[in-house]
Amino acid sequence: MKLWPLILALPLVAAPAADDVTARAARIHREAIVVDTHEDVPDALAEKGADLAVRGATKHFDIPRAKEGGLTAPFFAVYVPASYAEGGAARIALDRIDMVQNVVGAHPADLVSAASVAEIRRAKREGKIAILMGIEGGHAIEDSLGALRDFHRLGVRYMTLTHTNSNHWADSAGNFFAPRFDAESYRVHHGLGDFGRTVVREMNRIGMMVDVSHVSDETIDDVLETSRAPIFASHSSCRALASLPRNLTDDHIRRIGAKGGVVMINVSSVFLDQGLVDAARAALDALQEPAERVGRQYENDPKRAQAEIAKLIDALPARPPVPFTKVVDHIEHVMKVAGPDAVGLGTDFDGIPDPPAGLEDVSKLPRITEELLRRGHSEEEVRKVLGENFLRFFARVEEVSRSLAAEPPAADLLEAARK
Repeated sequence: MKLWPLILALPLVAAPAADDVTARAARIHREAIVVDTHEDVPDALAEKGADLAVRGATKHFDIPRAKEGGLTAPFFAVYVPASYAEGGAARIALDRIDMVQNVVGAHPADLVSAASVAEIRRAKREGKIAILMGIEGGHAIEDSLGALRDFHRLGVRYMTLTHTNSNHWADSAGNFFAPRFDAESYRVHHGLGDFGRTVVREMNRIGMMVDVSHVSDETIDDVLETSRAPIFASHSSCRALASLPRNLTDDHIRRIGAKGGVVMINVSSVFLDQGLVDAARAALDALQEPAERVGRQYENDPKRAQAEIAKLIDALPARPPVPFTKVVDHIEHVMKVAGPDAVGLGTDFDGIPDPPAGLEDVSKLPRITEELLRRGHSEEEVRKVLGENFLRFFARVEEVSRSLAAEPPAADLLEAARK
């Protein structure tokens, strides 16, 4: 009889509590450095003019939700529309940078500007959110290496070499989400032009991360060959699971990882699911004839034509989002192809219309931590995905820059700029 209470207690001790994984996930996420390398918050604020301290400031981000999501270091995208590619792009970029600096300055208790691995880690210790910047679209430098260096001086720490447009020195993967998508039409340089190679080398010298999201496969090949530092994709997923030109092939994932780089997973539903890719393409193809009519109607006003075609696309019926577990499928695919050190998070929040169910905004990021644990990943692997993989990569870019300190600034000019 004396053993009876002990026998009753044994199952309670041996069996884990139902919420044990949830509790572990909460602890790990709270302690970890959580990095998101691509959020289109500045563009959303430019449209709305909201205060980030107020919940709902943008669709996917504000300070209260960022705190709930345990976010340590989001990169705010300095996005420059392709419509400015032939003039005015640098001014738009400067305006967005100024906005980011003003937003950070308005919330000193919660936000701090950061531009290095050390500053991200310091922000974590101080309980603040480190705001970093990356330029989205290489046309922002207006073919000027001086502008590139000035953007770095202002705190920009990565540049996506193209957006959906091929620029004067690098080819884009193009705009898949257009009624008339022709990949060949974006193939101007067959990868990087000579000036593009100079841009990449100068980014290495000054310590600016080279981002290959949005660029063509040939451009990725050239960047891998040219760059003296590891490279990364700030917001792309896996083409083997969702065959979008914007997603990366297994070969590129493997080679980026082998060079010490990282693939930061985009959480847009259509980037995650082949069924949605096929449905989107079919719906867009059906718009080709009406889009051509609009083009003819406004042939003397390209911007108006572009706006009217955008309305046609926006009017397409929304499709149900995929479950957030698809994000973890893509994380695991990168792990399988390139190892556990090659993957992180680049959500594209505020730049996507279709976040997954269960990952609707930054406040839901802890669900990724929990799902990784449920799938048997170690605490070390989870911390790597959340931020440590990226910080290791970023630190290596900084190290390469220091090793090139004796190299003079590049003075190459794009041939077109000389004329």
